[in-house]
Amino acid sequence: MPHSRVVEIRGQQQFDSLVQEASQRNTVVVVDFSAKWCGPCKMMSPYFAQLSESYPDVMFLKVDVDTNEALAAECAVTAMPTFAVISQGDKVGEIVGADKDKLRQLVEKWKPGGEASAERLSRGPQQVLA
Repeated sequence: MPHSRVVEIRGQQQFDSLVQEASQRNTVVVVDFSAKWCGPCKMMSPYFAQLSESYPDVMFLKVDVDTNEALAAECAVTAMPTFAVISQGDKVGEIVGADKDKLRQLVEKWKPGGEASAERLSRGPQQVLA
């Protein structure tokens, strides 16, 4: 049975480190900002875990907004659940609310080879070969 690849964020330092690591590897990050008391968040949690199994080239992070208030504020989270996409260290997309179809579409758009991901990488910093 597959297991979830979602990383539970325990603090700002861990979040920053993983986002930086993903940026260095040109990996897109999808973040689930949620709260334990939030009904729609509980409904979306198993689906988010399922997506993490279906998209191995995408990093999936889960942030509890109650234990990571400053991080949630820094990411401009105002409602739960909020799903944000981070590419090259920048928040490039987000959806608010418990909509499975919109969440899948967001991941599809930004996954490696997805329309937005390919466009962003083509505009990114160019490396010059010696």
